[in-house]
Amino acid sequence: MNQTPDLFDSLPPEAAGSASQPPAPPPPALPLTGTDDALPLDLYAERAYLAYAMSVVKARALPQVEDGMKPVQRRILYAMSEMRLSPTSKHVKSARVVGDVIGKYHPHGDSSVYDAMVRVAQDFSLRYPLVDGQGNFGSRDGDSAAAMRYTECRLTGIAELLLSEIDRGTVDFRPNYDGAFEEPQLLPARLPFVLLNGASGIAVGMATEIPSHNLREVASAAIHAIENPHASVADLLGHIKGPDYPGGGQLISPAGDIRAAYETGRGSLKLRARWIIEDLARGQWQLVITELPPGVSAQKILFEIETLTNPQPKTGKKSIDPDQAQLKALMLGALDRVRDESGKDATVRLVFEPKSRNQDVAEFANLLLSHTSLETSSSINLVMIGLDGRPGQKNLAEILHEWGRFRLATVRRRTSHRLGQVNDRIHILEGRHIVFLNIDEVIRIIRNSDEPKPALIARFALSDRQAEDILEIRLRQLARLEGIKIERELAELRGEKSELEALLADEGKLKKLVIKEIRADAAKFGDERRTVVEEAARAGITQTVVDEAVTVIVSEKGWVRCRNGHGLDLANVAFKDGDHLAAAFECRSVDSLIAITDGGRALTVAVSGLPDGRGNGAPLASLVELPSGSKIAHVLAGHADNRVLLATADGYGFLCRLGDMTATKRAGKQFINLEGGSRLLAPVLYAQGENQHLVALSSTGRLLIFTLDQMKELSGGGKGVIIIGLDAGEELAAACVAGDSVTLLASTRGGKAVEFNLAARDWEAWLGKRARKGKPAPGRSQSNGLRSH
Repeated sequence: MNQTPDLFDSLPPEAAGSASQPPAPPPPALPLTGTDDALPLDLYAERAYLAYAMSVVKARALPQVEDGMKPVQRRILYAMSEMRLSPTSKHVKSARVVGDVIGKYHPHGDSSVYDAMVRVAQDFSLRYPLVDGQGNFGSRDGDSAAAMRYTECRLTGIAELLLSEIDRGTVDFRPNYDGAFEEPQLLPARLPFVLLNGASGIAVGMATEIPSHNLREVASAAIHAIENPHASVADLLGHIKGPDYPGGGQLISPAGDIRAAYETGRGSLKLRARWIIEDLARGQWQLVITELPPGVSAQKILFEIETLTNPQPKTGKKSIDPDQAQLKALMLGALDRVRDESGKDATVRLVFEPKSRNQDVAEFANLLLSHTSLETSSSINLVMIGLDGRPGQKNLAEILHEWGRFRLATVRRRTSHRLGQVNDRIHILEGRHIVFLNIDEVIRIIRNSDEPKPALIARFALSDRQAEDILEIRLRQLARLEGIKIERELAELRGEKSELEALLADEGKLKKLVIKEIRADAAKFGDERRTVVEEAARAGITQTVVDEAVTVIVSEKGWVRCRNGHGLDLANVAFKDGDHLAAAFECRSVDSLIAITDGGRALTVAVSGLPDGRGNGAPLASLVELPSGSKIAHVLAGHADNRVLLATADGYGFLCRLGDMTATKRAGKQFINLEGGSRLLAPVLYAQGENQHLVALSSTGRLLIFTLDQMKELSGGGKGVIIIGLDAGEELAAACVAGDSVTLLASTRGGKAVEFNLAARDWEAWLGKRARKGKPAPGRSQSNGLRSH
């Protein structure tokens, strides 16, 4: 297949990085096959997809590290600047701005432009909004903005940090889509807006999720990065504590997690809401949420509370499951009511009233945090387009160092541009000064000459531009007072010229100027941090279970219940008509019940969650999530350290602990591999001891006994190892772990049940190695079962 060039070798002009960066080299030519008017389909599809991917990445989804803007945002701000919509001007209709943007710079749908403008105007979306909106610009509850014909807008004060230097030679301009106008490739950002307001976007093969940060902290870190070109992420985190979200909240992640996210450019941070406790009359109190984590609204919290207190059956179920019922009872037992009092006076005010004033405040808050989005996670993915015009994931140090280089280049261009203006003005004023000193001769030349311009140039050694300016001077500018003004302005401009030349010649002075301007901007626009950085453990509800002796009773039809105590008389246990006792397990209330499906999947139910013995119990299938088409084959209950032998009819098996089979999910986990339609034999619980043997009995009556240490222990489950060698059509009928003796369960040809006890001293004839075939079992009857002693 033809080799594809680097996707970002052939970037459009807007992708050329900062003004100080050279344009990317031209792309290498793609190899072609076929004629000029025909391409192979695979090459055509490859080219078309690359062009689409590059367009999405560069012109839509990712921000630039220099100004933190996406193209549509940059065009909106520039268009508003050209319309003179300053912070002090009158608001104008949003539709007018949108029309100007799509007509001059952004030939796309009006809704895409308006949606982008709405976002940069929302104070709950951006930490530092760039557009001052008047009217309905949406809400954090998900309400959309009013139509653009109803809303009005203008720029905010902080937008001047992006636009104030745009006409001072700081950035390059390019023709718009039809060549009728020019638009800036970048905005001359005076602060790193890519960190201040962050960004969110999905491109082709990459995505970005940059959180917002505090202006004062970012400015301090930017200064440190400019002063120390080799500053590390750890150094910069001494200035930036972490993200600072528009809605506030509390960042509870450990400092190590925060540092790792900024060092790698990717991570997940834990946040929670902030609240206060308001005391009411008669000792009552209420918990009031005043700040929410990013991406969480009051309506979302209310919906989650409604789902918890009024749960609906899951798909395919007729009633709610025990977990839903338990959570409902827990929530209704603690929460009396909840209401949303958010409004103009309080952006966020969610009131939770407890059931009783005697409830513990910390436990009540912990309950709400555990089961709602009041505590949530926020991802960090610092993907952006760098100075080289290529997208990539950057750490904090790379972002600030690249922005610092861009800012120094911008100020250098601004200084050079100003120096050019000063030189030009000095040149004009020097010509006027000559006129002032030789006013009579200049007038005579102009009066007597047919071509005064060449005559003036020849007489006073003027430039063409100076001569043209002299000829256009009004008579009033020849007054004596005007001459004094010219000399004074010349002196000032020559002083400024010296300062500008010294600035351009000294990199240290340039850095000092940049740092001085950053400090001034931070003092003017900086504010206090909103998101509190305070490490805390994640909320969780732990229910205390009384540790007591219980007996788990399982019926043949799969009904399960739990009775207190051991040594129960099971003969007196009643069952439904046609149902009988299948198994009983003496264990503790803190233990687990394991249900194993016919497909080898292990499902877990806490013994404490089983119905009590004052009835027939509940179907075990209703307490777990059975895979489609599966049935419960066997049940075990006991302590996590109890030993278990698992064997299959095809002669394989392994050892494990009961705790190895437990799973946190209701759907359980696959634990035993059953191949070729094999079935699982009844699991064997045994107590670990010395001189233990495994006794295996085949379906044809062959018996094999070997030491238990030959078996393999698989804590993660699997297929296991061969227990006994089997012939074609033969199966493993039973297996158990024995110490002193084993009983063979058999039946005579007449159908009479008999037992044959085989003591350890009589095992010699059947002792062997694992995986051997063994020898016929003793007795004249056909053995079909085992019982260990």
